[in-house]
Amino acid sequence: MHRFIVVGGGAGGLELATRLGDRFGSNDSKTPPKAQITLVDRYPTHIWKPLLHEVAAGSMDPFTQELEYAAQALWHGFEFQQGELIGLNRARKTITISALRDEEAGEILPERELEYDTLVLAIGSTTHFFGVEGAQQHSIALDTVHQANLFRKRLIAACMRAEHFAPEPVAVGITEDEPGIDHVPRIQVAIVGAGATGVELSAELRNTVQVLSAYGLHKFDPKHDIGTVLIEARPRILPVLQERMSTATAELLTKLGVKLMTGEKIAHVGSDSIRTARKKTFART
Repeated sequence: MHRFIVVGGGAGGLELATRLGDRFGSNDSKTPPKAQITLVDRYPTHIWKPLLHEVAAGSMDPFTQELEYAAQALWHGFEFQQGELIGLNRARKTITISALRDEEAGEILPERELEYDTLVLAIGSTTHFFGVEGAQQHSIALDTVHQANLFRKRLIAACMRAEHFAPEPVAVGITEDEPGIDHVPRIQVAIVGAGATGVELSAELRNTVQVLSAYGLHKFDPKHDIGTVLIEARPRILPVLQERMSTATAELLTKLGVKLMTGEKIAHVGSDSIRTARKKTFART
């Protein structure tokens, strides 16, 4: 029996495993499968990556959108193995996946070796920090649900501190070459990268009033007290789209109160500040 292994349960890997399972697998014990299909992923559930900005802003509960790989496997005639790919032996046609551990139960499954006839690596991409000093250590990428939840928790914590310990707005995110700003936000959020995710996150952050009120922050207004800066190294936001769409989106974000900084490359990210290549510096909350 031919053995397919698909590593990575993102949009591509999950779709492939599902289609292979529908064609060659079996979810009926009375019907033998034509091939063995196995999906491998480090996480137990899948969420569509373009929705992570809503999770980060707190406007969507990830549990309502998550799909369990084990359930999908049962419905579509393939198997699921949870673990991280840590080894590949092309000569022997085997892969090694890490042990599965739980904080309370300890090791649930040991390190495993799986044999294949056809191997598909659909592990996707992760955030590229372009060698910027301090970027990986002091920023939050938006590749996983865990990272999106971490951003949301830190934002809420910063808002709670700002309301209870800093009743008056504090000067964060303001550089010396930008005088005359009428309102200084209490919280400054810097989003680096004005592609689809960065643009959507910056817009979504303007609509977090209900989320904050649930934490008792009734006096905290995201539209005035959270400053959002969207930084893009290229001349315009959404650079892969047509210029007219980029221009229209920039106008909409400006109306929402998002500050756009295009043509600005990040040179350094510290624990409390960001500096661009053109020496613009602003504080981080």
